[in-house]
Amino acid sequence: MISAVVVDYRAGEALARCVESLRANGVTEVIVVDNAETPESRGVLAGDVATVVAAGVNLGYGRGVNRGAALAKGEYLVVSNPDIVVHDHAVAILVEYLSAHPEVGVVAPRIERPDGSVYPSQRVFPNVWLAGAHALLAPVWPDNPATRRYRATRADGTVEWVSGAFFVMRRADFETVGGFDERFFMFAEDMDLCWRVRERGLGIAAVNEAVVTHAEGLSRRHASRAMLVAHHASALRFEAYHARGWRRLLVPVAAVVLGVRLAVALVTTGAATHAE
Repeated sequence: MISAVVVDYRAGEALARCVESLRANGVTEVIVVDNAETPESRGVLAGDVATVVAAGVNLGYGRGVNRGAALAKGEYLVVSNPDIVVHDHAVAILVEYLSAHPEVGVVAPRIERPDGSVYPSQRVFPNVWLAGAHALLAPVWPDNPATRRYRATRADGTVEWVSGAFFVMRRADFETVGGFDERFFMFAEDMDLCWRVRERGLGIAAVNEAVVTHAEGLSRRHASRAMLVAHHASALRFEAYHARGWRRLLVPVAAVVLGVRLAVALVTTGAATHAE
């Protein structure tokens, strides 16, 4: 049995397409956690294609997934954004991979944008210099070398962490690591989960033969500035929780760098909104 948890926040008809594609991929149980203050998920889903949990408040992504996963009964757990469309056989490929590789704890597909370009969902944990260069350069130079390196696999093709937009785990492994850390409201909770999975001796993998399309940002558009703040706060939280040795001494520096990055991003977003 395969269960899927989808955390929705006003994704509208995209949610219906997501659930339909999960069902078409043989997912036995779909649980939708509706994080909108005024739940809307039931209005876009036909019949009993999914169990809808109305949170009544925005729990955040990780906490929402945990709420849904607590109800799941499947041996395998699919975690998905609501603006995902799963291509044929993708779930089967990922589940078969986990079945054949007991040493792997998380497996993800290739994620494509609607235009067919590849979304950089397979990444490495950045060292201090890579993290700083990416943080400072990405808002003004998106395709800088540091960002490209961060958003890529290792030289041998392996990955260190994958996007939480879509992945598959054994439900037992998800429960063993304690699910998502609920101190992350949104962003970096996927990086943190992969970090903790690796600490337990399990690997992270991606199978490019499995493909999903990600519309990206349908839920975030309702609170773009708040999401920018959450993004930077989560990045700092991850560094504070996982930095070891001398790197802990640089956490205040990381706070300054991320503060500068956030200010630039907010100004840029404000200018774009004003222009519209």
